[in-house]
Amino acid sequence: MTAYILRRLVAIVLTLLALSVVVFVVIQLPPGDFVTSYIARISGSGESIDQATIDALRAQYRLDDPVIVQYWAWLKGMLVGDFGFSFEMKRPVSEIFASRIGNSLAVEMLAVIVMWSVAIPIGIYSAVYQYSIGDYFATIIGFLGLALPNFLFALVLMYISYVWFGVTITGLYSPEYMNAHWSLAKFLDFCSHVWAPVLVISTAGSAQLIRVLRANLLDELNKPYVLTARAKGLKKSKVILRYPARVAMNPLISVVGWVLPTVISSSFVTAIVLNLPTLSPILLRALLSQDMYLAGALILFMGFLTMMGTLISDILLAWVDPRIRLGMAGAN
Repeated sequence: MTAYILRRLVAIVLTLLALSVVVFVVIQLPPGDFVTSYIARISGSGESIDQATIDALRAQYRLDDPVIVQYWAWLKGMLVGDFGFSFEMKRPVSEIFASRIGNSLAVEMLAVIVMWSVAIPIGIYSAVYQYSIGDYFATIIGFLGLALPNFLFALVLMYISYVWFGVTITGLYSPEYMNAHWSLAKFLDFCSHVWAPVLVISTAGSAQLIRVLRANLLDELNKPYVLTARAKGLKKSKVILRYPARVAMNPLISVVGWVLPTVISSSFVTAIVLNLPTLSPILLRALLSQDMYLAGALILFMGFLTMMGTLISDILLAWVDPRIRLGMAGAN
């Protein structure tokens, strides 16, 4: 297992290097750059900008250097923790990360915890008691969760909270706690706001996981080893939780790798609708304004999270399923 993990870590480093080249090239593909976009916005507002200022901006951000020189400077900076400067937000990219990564992690991890806590027991119940009233109810709720767009659910939730209860649920903090240091009062204020994005984000995910777990567990329950265990007199709950449920969990564990990058990429529209101070709106804003250092760093970070998440998924699968451990041992 140790040799396998070391090989994967080396592969992650090489993949990130290749991904950095692709990201930088893709960001450079649209015509123009940040300065041209900035000039267009200034001109659209009826103002003007002199050529000396334009030349100073281009020189400051090395936009007239060859692409390979810009890429090499960007790569060297990232190796020492300097991810560049955000043209749009006029702040170092590392500061933007530091100010928003905590909120993004908190919202997404809470959503994942809620998602799994709801999906696993309901999925197991629906499979074990197939075609029962509870199974039909879970199926209806699951289809509604999949069919209802997150942003629409967020709008409905905002309307109900404000009209019926007089509560505004946008953002993650009240204005007085936005820039305050952490305290018990700020934590309680955060809890009073975070439930809304967690509920919106986890609804569709829970519905999907319920359907996947139910289908896989139904397939396992009819296999001979389950029938044999039941024939030996083992308790039904013990048989289900110890054997088929573990096997049916494999597809759910395998998608853990896609959970980490959702710290940035998930629910762009939901984050905008609820005015969340997370990284998702920042990425959209950076892409629209061709803020190449900020957009490049965020996309590269998403790639890193995806690869680390996939590694964590493989390790969890090996821990849950002995067959995968034997396969890893054979590969070594």
